[in-house]
Amino acid sequence: MFEDSLIESGNRLRTNRGRTAAISFGLQAILVGILVLIPLLITEALPKQQLTTFLVAPPPPPPPPPPPAAPVHIVHQVQTDIVNNQLRTPTRIPQKVQMIKEDAAPPSMGAMGGVVGGTGGGSPGGVIGGILSSTNIKAPTVAAPQRIRVSSGVSTGNLIRKVTPQYPGIARTAHISGSVILEAEISKEGDVVNLHVLGGPPLLRQAAIDAVKQWKYRPYLLNGEPVVVDTQVTVIFSLGG
Repeated sequence: MFEDSLIESGNRLRTNRGRTAAISFGLQAILVGILVLIPLLITEALPKQQLTTFLVAPPPPPPPPPPPAAPVHIVHQVQTDIVNNQLRTPTRIPQKVQMIKEDAAPPSMGAMGGVVGGTGGGSPGGVIGGILSSTNIKAPTVAAPQRIRVSSGVSTGNLIRKVTPQYPGIARTAHISGSVILEAEISKEGDVVNLHVLGGPPLLRQAAIDAVKQWKYRPYLLNGEPVVVDTQVTVIFSLGG
C-alpha cells in the first residue's frame, strides 16, 4: 500500500477494486429484484377487501315500471228471442214474468207542431197557423220613400212641356256644339227645382240651364203618392239645327 501511494512505484502492484465493484452491483440488483418479486409471488399480503371493491361491477339499474294494464271491457251478451227480425220459439220458460206498466199518455195540447202550453184547437204549423188565426195581428206598414231616382228615359216619358234652349251667339260664331248633361231635381208637382251641371261645353251650359228650368213633368207616383224624383237631363246643341 505504501508503495502504491508513491509515485516512484509506477503502479507495480495491482488491486481488485473493479471486481469488487461489479460483485457489489450484482448483489444489489439481485436484492432489488427479490424485493420486487416477493409481493407478486405472495398475494396473501395484499388488501383483499380493497381489491374486491375495485373489481366488483356496479349493480344494474332497476327495471322500468310495468305499463298500466288496459281496462278490461266486459261484454255482456244479451239473450234475445229475435233472430233476423223474426221471433223464434224460446228455449226455456222464465220462472217469473214481469208485467210492464206504461204511463198514461199526457192530455192533448193541440195540433202537432204547436207551442207547448198553448190553448186547444190549434192548427198544424204551430206559431204561424195558430197565433195568426186566433188573434188579429196587423202587419207592420213600411213607410213609402219620399224621394227616388229614375233614369233619363223614364223622366223623358213624363215630360209634358219642353222649352228649346236658345243657341248662344258667341258659341255659334265659334262653331261650338255638343251636349250639356244636367242633374235635375223634380218636385212632387213636376217642376224642376234644382239643377247641377255634370258636363258639357262651358259656353252652352247657361243656355241649357235656362231652358230646362221651364220644363214641366207629370208627377211621379209611388203607391199612389207623388214623390220627389232625381234624374239626368241631356240638352243637345247642334249648329245644323
